[in-house]
Amino acid sequence: MSDSHIELLDPALAYLDAGLSVLPAHLRLKYAAIKHWKPYQSQLPTRAEVEAWFGGGTEALCIIAGNVSGHLEILDFDLAGEAFAGWCDRAREIAPALADRLVIETSPSGGRHVAYRCEATICGSIKLAQRKMIVESNEPVILHGKEYIPRRDKDGRWHIIPTLIETRGEGGLFLCAPSSGYVLVQGDFTKLPVLTADERESLLEAAWSLNEYVPEPVGLTPTQPGTLNAPSSTCRPGDDFNARGDVRALLLEHGWTLVKGGENEYWRRPGKTHGWSATLKNNVFYVFSSNATPFEPQQAYAPFAVYAHLEHGGDFASAASSLRAEGFGSEADENGVDLSHFDLSAPQCRDAEPSGPPDPGPLPEELLRIPGFVSEVMDYSLETAPYPNVTMAFCGALALQAFLAGRKVRDPGDNRTNVYLLGLAHSAAGKDWPRKVNTRIVYQVGMSDCLGERFASGEGIQDALFIKPSMLFQTDEIDGMLQTINKAKDARHENVMSTLLTLYSASNSVFPMRRKASKEPPGAIDQPNLVIFGTAIPNHYYEALSERMLTNGFFARMVILESGPRPKGQEPKILDLPPRILATAKWWADFQPGTGNLEKWHPEPRIIEHTDEAKRVLVETREQAEAEYASAETAGDPVGTTVWGRVSEQTRKLALIYAVSENHEAPRISLAAMEWATKFVMHQTKRMLFMAQSHVADNPFHADCLKFVEKLRNAPDRTLPHSVLLKRMKLDAQTFQKIVDTLCQQGDIKVAKVPQAAQGRPSLLYQLEAKG
Repeated sequence: MSDSHIELLDPALAYLDAGLSVLPAHLRLKYAAIKHWKPYQSQLPTRAEVEAWFGGGTEALCIIAGNVSGHLEILDFDLAGEAFAGWCDRAREIAPALADRLVIETSPSGGRHVAYRCEATICGSIKLAQRKMIVESNEPVILHGKEYIPRRDKDGRWHIIPTLIETRGEGGLFLCAPSSGYVLVQGDFTKLPVLTADERESLLEAAWSLNEYVPEPVGLTPTQPGTLNAPSSTCRPGDDFNARGDVRALLLEHGWTLVKGGENEYWRRPGKTHGWSATLKNNVFYVFSSNATPFEPQQAYAPFAVYAHLEHGGDFASAASSLRAEGFGSEADENGVDLSHFDLSAPQCRDAEPSGPPDPGPLPEELLRIPGFVSEVMDYSLETAPYPNVTMAFCGALALQAFLAGRKVRDPGDNRTNVYLLGLAHSAAGKDWPRKVNTRIVYQVGMSDCLGERFASGEGIQDALFIKPSMLFQTDEIDGMLQTINKAKDARHENVMSTLLTLYSASNSVFPMRRKASKEPPGAIDQPNLVIFGTAIPNHYYEALSERMLTNGFFARMVILESGPRPKGQEPKILDLPPRILATAKWWADFQPGTGNLEKWHPEPRIIEHTDEAKRVLVETREQAEAEYASAETAGDPVGTTVWGRVSEQTRKLALIYAVSENHEAPRISLAAMEWATKFVMHQTKRMLFMAQSHVADNPFHADCLKFVEKLRNAPDRTLPHSVLLKRMKLDAQTFQKIVDTLCQQGDIKVAKVPQAAQGRPSLLYQLEAKG
């Protein structure tokens, strides 16, 4: 037995006898140490399996949480457990004797695990308490052994959001005592207490109350981002209610109870007799309870949003009309209700110009993870890459899973896994490595003839898919192709785009091949599965787009993800591909549902069903997308209708990919899969619309105006001096002045004169207007 291995057989058997799904684990990676561990999320291992795994000693053991282990859940206190003492105080305040019944252990990093079982079914893992930390630069930050990649907030500041407390819930795993470094300080895993649903909620509420990071609230317009007490002279009813509405009286009227006053008030939901369910601070109502209908957990609400949900069932237009009748809003708002700046689904940064959609910012990093195969491929890519880029690793792994499952699975609506993924990153930022990882995996499972690289022509793509109906194209030339189409009207590339559009829609039917002169009938491609993993430089891609491309469906079909700053480099590693990754990829390569042999195989893809909860979210997502589509249609917005028209389809595709990544042998589209896909697609759609509005020009002069605005948007305080901006624009003074005049007249920028210390002409400053 090696020095790193310890005797864990007896405790592992004791855990098994106590009804816990126990597995061997890697101590450093904090992951299961067997190839196929997913089945043990739904079934206990046998005694013989446990004896075989642990008989020779192993590094550590882990337990799978959730239903398989009797509704086991843990609270995981990170950052050396700094929030643990405060949580104990809050928990004892809510339920005095409850904390003494729990199983508690310390982890090697100084953190804490608090374990229990629950009478009711528990959900997947959730973050309970986080903190926003401002950092000096975009350099990765290491906190207690974990690396965090900084991002910019709406004020341009670099920040990270570490997690203080989170759960390990349904299907999650955690290392525990007696693994090296894990020490029980209270209770025993073989004697876990069983809590009621109310007792569990009390523990979660104690953790939620320690949350220090509140996202931008729903129902806040960009007039005064983050400010709820300063209406403009021409504010709308919702703005006015945010500034002077009595949200406390509204909550009391609907059965909420004020538990604690002060700067940060604690409120209890109706029907609950102890504890608290939300906070009210600076007029932002932050709900953390999962039972506070009609509010969503871990969501922040401006007063107008509270009013809309409590009084009008979430109908913001109806709420605004009622408020106007009550005297809210200025006379300038009499002609109608403008809801274009309200983001009703995701409380992100609202920092946009009034002429277009708000900017939700790049996709949050927590959405760049789904369980199972995709995460495993990501982890390998990040561990071995010279520049480990999370966004690119996710794109590559998602594309690989979509390719492997193509023509083999579908959802009840006959949606398939074919996706067109585009990762945007600057040169040398880690774009190429995930492509290499995918190529290695595909080669080692005998499918290298299904790889493509460049779009030579539409006919070439058709010919390739005729031979291999499922293909993964990995290319770094998409922006160049679009530039060629946009500027030169290249017929060859026009044909490429037409073919890509048609193949995308033909994934669940038949694609007829082009007919050649004096040739036999060309035949057809049965259910083609074309998956694209493209990369491009951000500005080059958006500037290459034209309005025609935005409205012909190509833009709407792309899943576009933006990488942040170049990640910190690391020494590359030469590591064999993990056996589990190769085994899963080989399983997909061998899986052939349908009839016929490999040469003439007619696929009959397995139907992956939704759970009832997932169906509910699916319907809600479709209805929300339809409402956005209707708004765009009413406004005569062809780009908006094109993009919103694809949201439901994209959501279904991504939820399907989530399901088969999580469990390839027995997949099901769960609530977690659908909620992730919905958040992902909604956020990405809004970002796509904002970026298109910010970059796609009608003519060269308009392009220069957009470039001018973009440089100010990215500048500190959105302000640049004349001399700096003139140099960056690379324009002659006359053209530059025309742009300034145009943007001033449109109200997009303002110009200020700053006196010089010595006598002479004052210098000019240009600032981007933050308008509502």
